Amino acid sequence: MRALERRLERIGGRSTASAAQAADRVGETIASALNGMAERLRGGANSMRDEAAKIGGEAAKLGNDALRRLSDEVEHRPLVTLAVAVGVGILVGLASHRRPSPQRPTRRRRR
Repeated sequence: MRALERRLERIGGRSTASAAQAADRVGETIASALNGMAERLRGGANSMRDEAAKIGGEAAKLGNDALRRLSDEVEHRPLVTLAVAVGVGILVGLASHRRPSPQRPTRRRRR
């Protein structure tokens, strides 16, 4: 009887060790897969950051060009520029001017 118990204990010990090793392998596989995914995400984020910086630089360049052109126009044609500014101001003022809404007739309550 004791010999049988010892055999069962050894077999149980082996299966426990095998299960622990299998769990370790599964854990390592999952960790490796997650690491790969994280690296891909970091690479994508770096690419997006570089693209955003490039677009921001181009937008700043276009803004500077527009400001330079406007400055040149103001120097060469100050009266035309003033007239355009006044016209835009009038249009904005008219567009933002709220007309009073027509008053609804008040109903008298019946008694």
